[in-house]
Amino acid sequence: MSVASATGRSLSPAHEIRLTRHQRSALDKARSVCDALPWLTRHQNRTVVIKLGGHAMVDEQLTAAFARDVVFLRYAGLRPVVVHGGGPQIGAELERRGLASEFRAGLRVTSPPAMDVVRMVLAGRVQRELVGLINANGPLAVGMTGEDADTLTAVRHVPWVDGEPVDIGRVGDITRVDTGAVEALLADGRIPVVSSVARSAEDGHVYNVNADTAAAALATALKAEALVMLTDVEGLYAGWPAGGEVITRLTARELEKLLPELADGMVPKMTGCLRAVRGGVGAARVIDGRVPHAVLLEMFTDEGAGTVIVPDPEPDEARP
Repeated sequence: MSVASATGRSLSPAHEIRLTRHQRSALDKARSVCDALPWLTRHQNRTVVIKLGGHAMVDEQLTAAFARDVVFLRYAGLRPVVVHGGGPQIGAELERRGLASEFRAGLRVTSPPAMDVVRMVLAGRVQRELVGLINANGPLAVGMTGEDADTLTAVRHVPWVDGEPVDIGRVGDITRVDTGAVEALLADGRIPVVSSVARSAEDGHVYNVNADTAAAALATALKAEALVMLTDVEGLYAGWPAGGEVITRLTARELEKLLPELADGMVPKMTGCLRAVRGGVGAARVIDGRVPHAVLLEMFTDEGAGTVIVPDPEPDEARP
């Protein structure tokens, strides 16, 4: 069998025999670059918002791989924006300080003392580490929070549980997104890294905003081509917890029907995906952040996994 060259021509068997192990390795790399060409062309100058969370944030090797992936996206001609949470780190710091960790309706109950911890951990620790990892591969990342330049404005979120409103403290719903600061960074070739906290215009308090919700709101306001959410599962499972098969593709309408059946942890992610695609984002993807280079697999190959949510088809497209 002949070996295809990076230019599309085939090498004769004689040439194939003379290839060393290092040459074959280099040839495989050249093939990978060529195979990515259709995706590179498609994504040029497009904005993609990536929410980093879950295991990819606490495994050093996965976080380092993610940082390299983001820099690759930037040098490949995309405009990546990173939105991060910090649930494990926040939980550990709350425990260290003797503060309780409680979740209601899939969201962390955030008292004023807990909010101080959230703000400190997200903006002062997690963001700084992530910016450093990205900049180790290229001086591109700039850290900011939703408070900066009033990028995110919020009001207190009051969820309903069993038909009753529940006070979960300083947890916010985003009411407004000002993309000016983010767009200025993108225009300068930078990679914004955004911590998911926001200030209220009504009471002046700073609120803890679910990172999935923040990423979806920012993707919508930026008119992003894609929203990518890294999580600790392979995607959205059919019939969870009884079933184990990942749903690979859903329209917005199909997802809306499933929302009442979802486990609490998936509700903010899938609600954010639904709002994003209905707000003009080209597609929203929930992928397994435990897989190294999951973002590159999703953006530049046919081998990506997870669940993709797409807008509802136009009436003409829906006809058989």
